[in-house]
Amino acid sequence: MQTPERIIRLKTVLARTGLSRSTIYRKIAEGTFPAQLKISTNGAGWRESDINRWVADPPRWRATND
Repeated sequence: MQTPERIIRLKTVLARTGLSRSTIYRKIAEGTFPAQLKISTNGAGWRESDINRWVADPPRWRATND
């Protein structure tokens, strides 16, 4: 049985990537960083697997359709 996909919040993404908040949002706009998911009316998060893939190889990261 597969483990469920974890959703992580901005604070965790900042800690894992070492990027600033503004850099993350700029990279999302450029298409070079995973986009966040809307998880509630006022909340958003990222798939942990997307962030892990980005951390492993930032220049080659590409969004997947899964």
